[in-house]
Amino acid sequence: MLADLSPLIAATTQWLTRSYPACGGALAAALGEVQARQAVTVAAWLRYPTPTDAALVGMAGPGGSAALDWITGADATAHDDTDDFAWRTWVDEVVASWAACLLTDDELARLAVAALADGDHASGVPVRFRRLVSPDARDREAAALLRHPDLLAPVAGLHRPALHERLDPGRALIA
Repeated sequence: MLADLSPLIAATTQWLTRSYPACGGALAAALGEVQARQAVTVAAWLRYPTPTDAALVGMAGPGGSAALDWITGADATAHDDTDDFAWRTWVDEVVASWAACLLTDDELARLAVAALADGDHASGVPVRFRRLVSPDARDREAAALLRHPDLLAPVAGLHRPALHERLDPGRALIA
């Protein structure tokens, strides 16, 4: 069984960076990809917190990018190249939505990273996710589309309540 989330993380990162590309050349593209990968990694680790969860999504599959492509107006069905389409089957809609939330809300990103401290994925290794939680001016400029709240709103809004519930389970009962 696959207990590794790397195919899901890679595909969802690729979907985000293709849907919201960096502006400004190769360095900007690299900085944008790092930010997207960090956000997707945090989201995936929150969504699938145990090796069993990761193995189950590896067996069942994450669902693909069709709904996300439709929401963002991308025409994924126009791709005749099977290799170009195959990676899209590993895109996870919930993880993409949660990553969009984290990219557009610095405080939420900090809470999400803090929530990983006791999880199985971090397992004693300090992981900072600096470009996600405290991006500098160059990071923000490179990922202007990727961090734009209005542009990401349709994707972020899909599963934002579930992310808030995951980060603060008691709050939903009070509201």
